[in-house]
Amino acid sequence: MVADAVVYHPTVSHYLKFVATTTGRDKLLRTVQYFARFYAWYLLRTNGTRSEVAPWDGLKKQLGLARKLLRVGKNVEHFKAAAIAADASASKVVDPVLRYTAVGRQLGYAAYLTFDSATVLDSLGVRKWEGAKRAQREAYRFWAIGILCSVVAQTYTLYRLREREAKVDKKEGEGVVESKRIALERAASQLQLVSDLCDLTAPTAALGWIGFDDGFVGLAGTVSSLIGVYSQWKKTA
Repeated sequence: MVADAVVYHPTVSHYLKFVATTTGRDKLLRTVQYFARFYAWYLLRTNGTRSEVAPWDGLKKQLGLARKLLRVGKNVEHFKAAAIAADASASKVVDPVLRYTAVGRQLGYAAYLTFDSATVLDSLGVRKWEGAKRAQREAYRFWAIGILCSVVAQTYTLYRLREREAKVDKKEGEGVVESKRIALERAASQLQLVSDLCDLTAPTAALGWIGFDDGFVGLAGTVSSLIGVYSQWKKTA
């Protein structure tokens, strides 16, 4: 039957695995949230009425709050990841640049999530806190630091891959295999770099470091979210 063919299709099973992960659901919510941010800005710029803008602006705010709640407690995960990166086994060849940027990235994200969680009750309206705005600014600052560490790591990785590729003899069988491996690693690094640069627009705009408007931030966030959806989809395959 057609119903059976749909229900038992491998893509459906893959989708269920994807949405069963917190990361998968978060990336989907994030995609809608940032698209809503972009579209609300677009409607304002094209003389849209308040009644047209309000649903998209409300969607952006509600999804932002929902994702904030889902992030509570996630800082522990990043503190642990930072400790693991810092305690990298001496028996493993770990490039010091990648090691330090990994520690910086994880500590940046951990601090960001810690300050972000501190503002949850204020955001929910349960208990107003005068320091909420200051804490949110600190959260954005650490988020930017974490992303910048990732940008440095990906840029350095691409540089090292170029060096490795220059030493490969593509005339030999092993050289061909190594060349393909480098191409895959480069593609993954480039994709992550694009995602990081898109994500960097949000905290830099919020802190006033760069004057990106809501439209640009929303569009950049949508792109990075879709990259996140794609990456998580591959992981759950």
